[in-house]
Amino acid sequence: MGTANHFETERLSIQATLDANKTCIERNKLGQFATPTQLAMEILAYGLSILPTEVSIRFLDPAIGTGSFYSALLQTKADRPLDVAAGYEIDPHYGVPAHKLWAKSGLKINLADFTKATPQEQFNLIICNPPYVRHHHISSTEKKRLKVETTALTGISLSGLAGLYCYFILLSRQWMSKDGVACWLIPSEFMDVNYGRELKRFLLEEVTLLRIHRFDPENVQFDDALVSSAIVWFRNEKPPVDHCIEFTYGGTHTSPSFSRILFAAELKTETKWSRFSKQKISPARTNTPILSNFFDIKRGIATGSNDFFILTREKIQELHLPLACFRPILPSPRHINVGEILADKDGNPILSPSLFVLNCRLPENEIKKNYPSLWRYLETSKKEIASRYLCRSRKKWYWQEERLAAPFVCTYMGRGNTRMSPFRFLLNHSRAIAANTYLMLYPKPHLADIISHDPRLLKSIWQALNQTAPETLIAEGRVYGGGLYKIEPIELSKLPVEHVDALLKRHNRRSIKIQANRPLRKDV
Repeated sequence: MGTANHFETERLSIQATLDANKTCIERNKLGQFATPTQLAMEILAYGLSILPTEVSIRFLDPAIGTGSFYSALLQTKADRPLDVAAGYEIDPHYGVPAHKLWAKSGLKINLADFTKATPQEQFNLIICNPPYVRHHHISSTEKKRLKVETTALTGISLSGLAGLYCYFILLSRQWMSKDGVACWLIPSEFMDVNYGRELKRFLLEEVTLLRIHRFDPENVQFDDALVSSAIVWFRNEKPPVDHCIEFTYGGTHTSPSFSRILFAAELKTETKWSRFSKQKISPARTNTPILSNFFDIKRGIATGSNDFFILTREKIQELHLPLACFRPILPSPRHINVGEILADKDGNPILSPSLFVLNCRLPENEIKKNYPSLWRYLETSKKEIASRYLCRSRKKWYWQEERLAAPFVCTYMGRGNTRMSPFRFLLNHSRAIAANTYLMLYPKPHLADIISHDPRLLKSIWQALNQTAPETLIAEGRVYGGGLYKIEPIELSKLPVEHVDALLKRHNRRSIKIQANRPLRKDV
């Protein structure tokens, strides 16, 4: 049997070869992203430090891959006794070589699906980088099975949007010994998204959450995955009264840039845990005016095939298609370098490229009769496009969502930091709608009425929206690896907008003053 360092050298070589024999798309679909050696070492060192020294180690990795965590365990445990070491790996591409590598080391690798396995023994140290499989890659049958099993085991009913890693965490509970410790290297988005709500309840109520370390989104932990990562530690026991949790951020797991201690009660009332990861970001304030007080927010339309349904003016002319059957649509945010979108005499945005989306609600027989060129265009791709999920769920496969043009739009995704906002508010003077790379802001009736009496307010409101501090916008959204931020309609709706509120209050005071000073009309 070789030394621990020798095993790690050999493991890395095997990992590189195995990864090279799979495409990024294949590994992404199965959520296979190997844990870097240094990170694995830091995690195991910390895990051993919080595991009582008088107990022997009983180690389990439910998604072991080639064994990065087990290798790190061998290098960090020193002379501590290791009673049991086991792992599960569903993919024989990685599992078979790993089994051969570790066969004589005492590690038992089960080539099986951990979520279907029945625990034969219990473990006091569970360390895992579970497969990051998004919900849309989980079949409805499999999702139903997982939901039934996790609910029966924990009483927690996960959202259908939950990724596979959420089920792994809940199912692992039955494998843990009393007071056992678990560590999960998972996407940090669970801290902020709606589907993470039940997982957070599990962490606060069913186990004792010890620590969450969130990596700086600019510092991705996986070279081949655009994922912002977090490390979650908990102990298998109910939390004590007035329990406190450590939140760390940035730097490394061993040497974070920032650390703070929070009462569990503070987390129970906060929907976005990422607020606690940075010192500058404080919990949401109550009684603060938010965007949903003034606007209804909708995502832009999802066409089902932008390449087919959205065309340039030149392409429409080239194919002799009727422009009357199209309506203007904003180009991608990367093509818009202005904040105010002006319109021509027809209401079309003065932008390049000039894009239009199909907007025809006629049945096919009427299109064939009245617009034969458009009918021929639809026929060219009907077989392919009409069968797509979004298109086949419509009454007519080519009918787009009904949307009015919105005076304000916000970019849905972007890169940024606390100095430069990842999101932009645009003032739209045109009749163009937007695709789902934008969020559309429609003034509520009371605000629409104010604007109708004083259209100059549009520009003032737009300027007030853009006064929002970058960190405030970032706090409401979610983040992925490499500093890529995204904000959903429900998240944007909670954005504090004191500037807009103050502007409208000033406007109302002025209006009242003008009315009061206006001379009374004398009847003739």
